[in-house]
Amino acid sequence: MIRVLLVDDQPLIRSGFRALLDLEDDVEVVAEAADGAECLALVTEHLPDVALVDIQMPVMDGIEATRRIAADPDLADVHVVMLTNYGMDEYVFDALRAGAAGFLVKDILPEDFLHSVRVAARGDALLAPAVTRTLIDRYVSQPPPAFTSGGLEQLTDRERETVALAAGGLSNDEIARRLVISPATAKTHINRAMAKLHARDRAQLVVFAYESGLVTPRGA
Repeated sequence: MIRVLLVDDQPLIRSGFRALLDLEDDVEVVAEAADGAECLALVTEHLPDVALVDIQMPVMDGIEATRRIAADPDLADVHVVMLTNYGMDEYVFDALRAGAAGFLVKDILPEDFLHSVRVAARGDALLAPAVTRTLIDRYVSQPPPAFTSGGLEQLTDRERETVALAAGGLSNDEIARRLVISPATAKTHINRAMAKLHARDRAQLVVFAYESGLVTPRGA
């Protein structure tokens, strides 16, 4: 059973997502929150597999809530997926750097929404959809000036290749086909890179790939 926490200050948005999730036999909505502070309390109480968190909310915004969840070792198994819309693209990169596993636009098709919840629950980053890659490409071309690229030298050549492909939104199966290796080997390379770079998840690897210059945004 996939346990989901819904966090959005708009009751209509929460009720719409909940209506979809309640129809699924393998998904349970464990709680709802209307702001980031309430989100933190409920995450600690319920330990959901997936927290769907709006970016802009009162009291505490979704990015700060995500940052605090990602910093708590006891919440390492909670996968935060940010809810956004095209009018808030500038927040997407901050969300990834804060520790979000990915993000969804609020006008997503129902079947894509349900698929995305299951993908996040597995621990995979929601980075494959074209809209996500577009947003990443647009905003990672200007990384924060305080960033340091240390860590790249720790990766083997194959691990660098794997991380670069993951940053392009490829799944383990797609990486395996591209590099002519098994999916299990691709997953091993990803996991080793995450361990060496102290990355929380694949989304954090994407941030590293762009900020370190391992991957260059399209048009940069």
